Amino acid sequence: MRNTMKVLTAVAALGLLAACSNFDRLLTVQTPSRLAEDAYLVPGNASLISASAVADYECALGGYIVASGLGSGELVDAIQTAARWNYDRRNVEAVDALYSTSGCEGIGVYTPINTARYTNDQAVQKLEEWSDAQVPNRQRLIAVNSAMAGYSLVLLGEGFCEGVIGLGSALTPAQLFDSAELRFTKAIAAATAAGDANILNLAYVGRARARINRGLKPGAAEDAARVPVGFVYNATADATIGRRNNRIFQQINQSNSASVAPAYRTLNDPRVSITNLNRLAADQVNQLWNQNKYASLTASYPIASGIEAQLILAEARGGTEGINILNTLRARTGVGLVALTSQETANFDGAVAEERRRELFLQGNRWFDVKRFNLAQVPAANIQYPKGGTYGTQRCWPLPDVEKLANPNLGG
Repeated sequence: MRNTMKVLTAVAALGLLAACSNFDRLLTVQTPSRLAEDAYLVPGNASLISASAVADYECALGGYIVASGLGSGELVDAIQTAARWNYDRRNVEAVDALYSTSGCEGIGVYTPINTARYTNDQAVQKLEEWSDAQVPNRQRLIAVNSAMAGYSLVLLGEGFCEGVIGLGSALTPAQLFDSAELRFTKAIAAATAAGDANILNLAYVGRARARINRGLKPGAAEDAARVPVGFVYNATADATIGRRNNRIFQQINQSNSASVAPAYRTLNDPRVSITNLNRLAADQVNQLWNQNKYASLTASYPIASGIEAQLILAEARGGTEGINILNTLRARTGVGLVALTSQETANFDGAVAEERRRELFLQGNRWFDVKRFNLAQVPAANIQYPKGGTYGTQRCWPLPDVEKLANPNLGG
């Protein structure tokens, strides 16, 4: 019986080979939907290459805002499944797949941020190889993609305990911010050459942020002071393609997968506009509170603003000038809050952190602020997480195992 089966298997294999040989010609045809990279990276596609890379950053930022909001205490997870609980209870592990390899639509962070860094750096590299004659508005495109590469590195440094550029060695957050500064400096030069004040301000805010993150207050103040208070540079969004949705609205208001955290529910501050839905979330643990900052799937959300620049300036200058800057922001039209009390400003860093908490609500800044200002974590570490386990002490996410295993410079 065993020999008979061998013969039958051999005959079947020969028949299959004969049948497949009839399709040899078809197998040699190149799939029309697949395009070689060299065929795509040509001057005629410069605007598309640039815009695609910008969209990569916009999607990465949206996912990061939600994920870091869970970790920093801006949001609480509101779904029953445990996939995102590690964000919420601050104990993300290097082996976790969600934060490391999921796309921005799935609230992944590491892969989307690194993809945005790569595609924007690649766009700049190609644009620098081409000429102004080949690519209209070339300097402007160099400026915007350099800035987006810089912001990608800022997120990597703020979100993670260490990071990697390409297949390089592990870098500290300070080294990542330094690399970001180089890209912002290139963006400033290109935006100046292009005469584009909007992108110039985008780059100045980015470089000020990278500098204040490293404690370089004079340089941060110099850049921040250049930016008009009314400036804003938004990420765009639309409702037709999932990865182009406003991720904050989609996750909180549309799918109710996250809820505004208790620490933000009683602030009575126009900068933190929220709504109580008066019902429990799907997890049957958390009350559902929606955010009102972003009104739809198509709502834009800030990448950089003059408000953020003023907050950086206040922090960098400190003293009476810093307090005056904060009070001017509080008194502006649409906010109309009274000046900070002497008791509130006695701890100046604490006052800056609190104003940033409110002004930059759901913009992706709070996670790193909790770390760099050494703020108390809310809820506190080691208390019971209502859906299982306890809250951790994590203030940055670890370098994922997938990076270590795939990178020869990290022992992979």
